[in-house]
Amino acid sequence: MKTEKLSDRIAVELESMIERGDFNPGERLPAERQLAEQLGVSRPSLREAIQKLASKGILHSRQGGGTFVNRNLSGDACEDLVRRMESRPETWPDILEIRHALEGTSAYFAALRATDEDRKQIRDCYDRMIAAHEAGEGLVEAQADAEFHLAIAEASHNEILVQIMRSLFRLLQANVQRNLNQLYKLPRIFEPLSRQHTNLLNAVLEGDPERARNAAQDHLEFVDETLHRIDRGGTFAHVD
Repeated sequence: MKTEKLSDRIAVELESMIERGDFNPGERLPAERQLAEQLGVSRPSLREAIQKLASKGILHSRQGGGTFVNRNLSGDACEDLVRRMESRPETWPDILEIRHALEGTSAYFAALRATDEDRKQIRDCYDRMIAAHEAGEGLVEAQADAEFHLAIAEASHNEILVQIMRSLFRLLQANVQRNLNQLYKLPRIFEPLSRQHTNLLNAVLEGDPERARNAAQDHLEFVDETLHRIDRGGTFAHVD
């Protein structure tokens, strides 16, 4: 008989705690050490259980910012969507179209509504993204990039936008990773991407909604157009 892994039992217990309201949607879980002591388990086993629940769309983690219960817990549908997208690369442009629809609006309202705490979170995500690139940590950079866009969505304080972006976080991160893998094949590509992220950051932090929306759209249009150029076998010799 197959023995159930400890991390699986911990994941079941955590999910039960969420279902009975011990941890509410949007709430941050206790620190890892505290939660491990509360459950009477080791931190590595707890960490593995959290990863399992994150893959189901129940939790999401921010590097350096803790682990949170998702507000939208329809994880199974998102998990199926991720698997379908991964096996059908021709559908990846659809993700960019959805990002166009969501992120310009998110940036607009974030510029209008961001609190001091929101602005700090956005700035922290941006700084982690730049630091990861300079350290050559591609996976960390992709996660920080996705978290940067998610933090902007959260700063919009539009519950529908936030729920959609959170439920699609794994898909967003996978899309960012795929895009970076493709884009970094080209010379000097980091500079325009970095400049676009900086423009978006500054527009949101300075409270300029139209500039924030335009910066988000300009960034995604650049990514879309450049990926199409790569697919056509074109070159990217110069960036203004």
